[in-house]
Amino acid sequence: MRIGIMGAGGIGSVVGGLLSEGGHDVTLIDQWWEHIEKIKADGLVVEHQDTEVLTHPKAIHIHELQQETVPFDAAFIAVKSYDTEWATTMMLRYVDPYHGLFVDFQNGINDERMAAVAGVERSLGCIITIGASAWEPGRGIRTDSYELGFKIGEHDGSDTPRARELVEALNSVASAEFTDDLWGNRWSKLMINCMVNALSGVSGYGTTEVRTEDDSRKIGIQLGAEVARVAQAQGINLFPVFQIPAESIIDAAEGRGIEEVDAALLEAGRRGGPAGVPSFGQDVRKGRRNEIDYLNGYVSDMGRKHGVPTPFNDKIVEIVHDLGIDFKGDVKHIQPLVEMLP
Repeated sequence: MRIGIMGAGGIGSVVGGLLSEGGHDVTLIDQWWEHIEKIKADGLVVEHQDTEVLTHPKAIHIHELQQETVPFDAAFIAVKSYDTEWATTMMLRYVDPYHGLFVDFQNGINDERMAAVAGVERSLGCIITIGASAWEPGRGIRTDSYELGFKIGEHDGSDTPRARELVEALNSVASAEFTDDLWGNRWSKLMINCMVNALSGVSGYGTTEVRTEDDSRKIGIQLGAEVARVAQAQGINLFPVFQIPAESIIDAAEGRGIEEVDAALLEAGRRGGPAGVPSFGQDVRKGRRNEIDYLNGYVSDMGRKHGVPTPFNDKIVEIVHDLGIDFKGDVKHIQPLVEMLP
């Protein structure tokens, strides 16, 4: 399969490198000049736990995309949520117009925005459960120890050969599976994102600490419960998060079954890896624009639409907006959320 990955950050680099190692024709496309030049010159090192693999995907700068003459079989849209439309538009002319696919490879609920550009008949979604980062040119790091890496699904839930082909391809990176409920899985992943991503950025905690420190874990439970309630109001079927029923997060937020949820989050923190930093936290540390409006902000918007209160998500959106872009994560920033805890 010939795959173009628009966005060579942590996820794009890890996935692109290991797909190329698995025999696929992969091209990484990004505006990070030093990263692309390093891959061109020396290859891409993919690190996971105690192993390193030197991989050799093709890497090009965005302006070099116009030199591609052989259409891609699939375009993975692996950019930040706010870049979805332009990135998809840019890839349109370089993907096979008859059988080519676009795959939403992002956090958040961006599938319909991507499909509005590419066409729903050409669009699939991928829920990513691995963690990854890219802090220096020429290196991508997988930071987690989870077994399942990806879930691939069609918008309408149908079981198609193209979805199965993507599952097979991604199995060369991490365990992948087909899902007939893309939206249920999207909202379940959104629960996880909203419980840890912005909290990591605001507090300065990494993947482990944001789940193991008492105050942030308690805040995360409240954030996740609000996401679950908004999903339920839309009739969305939620899947287990942190290996427990999503409904258990609501129970814990309301004072029931707290021990089970605490244990699950502590274990998730352990498996997240000591080097792990959620993508939002990485953005803050790099002084970049973040995705607050597409994660917790999206939940707040949908909560208002469906009449579901989301005070904790509303507050963390307010905190991030007040801090702006170039700020340093500090535990003092989450104090207003601590004061809201029941």
